[in-house]
Amino acid sequence: MANIHVVRPGFYTTLQDTGRHGVAQYGVPQSGVMDSFSSGKANLLLNNDPNAAVLEILMTGPVLEFSSETYIAVCGAQFDILLNDQAISLAKRYRVQKGDVLKFGRLHKGLRAYLAVSGGFQTESVLGSRSQYPGITTAAKLEKGASLAIADEVVTTKALSRVNFEDTQLWDPAIEAYPGPEFELLSTEEQQQLFESSYTLSSKSNRMAIPFEETLANTLKGITTGPVLPGTVQLTPSGTLIALMRDCQVSGGYPRVLQLSAFGICQLAQKRPGEAISFKRQALKS
Repeated sequence: MANIHVVRPGFYTTLQDTGRHGVAQYGVPQSGVMDSFSSGKANLLLNNDPNAAVLEILMTGPVLEFSSETYIAVCGAQFDILLNDQAISLAKRYRVQKGDVLKFGRLHKGLRAYLAVSGGFQTESVLGSRSQYPGITTAAKLEKGASLAIADEVVTTKALSRVNFEDTQLWDPAIEAYPGPEFELLSTEEQQQLFESSYTLSSKSNRMAIPFEETLANTLKGITTGPVLPGTVQLTPSGTLIALMRDCQVSGGYPRVLQLSAFGICQLAQKRPGEAISFKRQALKS
């Protein structure tokens, strides 16, 4: 099978698909791409299955050497990207030859980029997913010297050279969110504050959760442990808001005051620690 050699892994690069579904009853996190909008664009450019595994690249990118011909596309955060030291663009399909080297340089905007290859990465699948997670997959992230299997056959069917739909909203600091199960237990003033205030991403943010620096007055009691999902925003006893992300646990005992929309999760995934956001209330559909 063809492969890609990891010359340098980057700060925190992982293999992800759309995640593990149907195993939450065993306490297994969903995992999967943090920004499904951008990863979906990359796979669409290559006519890949929407669930095809991609590389999720955080803050600083890897250096990769290709052992065979394939096609690639990169979407999401705006990096300087070099193919054989020649600049290439985001959201465009490129043909790669044996021996070619791909490098990621300076990050200009956003936080996470997604590299798709023709046919998707063919790495190990555990519980129906190739998403890397500590204790589930052999490796928790990309490692120097690793060999990443890709499809032998290059898909040559015609594909769009560029995906023509806007990603302007992805960078919007107003994050789409719905009232959560315990939202109505907040006072009217607390509900208003939740949607009218700005919140700064903590430096402790990761794939499991994103806490915010500012606090919200919390007059609520704890709840009986209940299910939580990626995008659930919990309110701790100290008043800290925590947005659960793709590697989150499957249950929790803090009030669930908000639930991010699917696109809201993508928006938040592209925000850096220290950036300020607000929550934009979405109407519940009947």
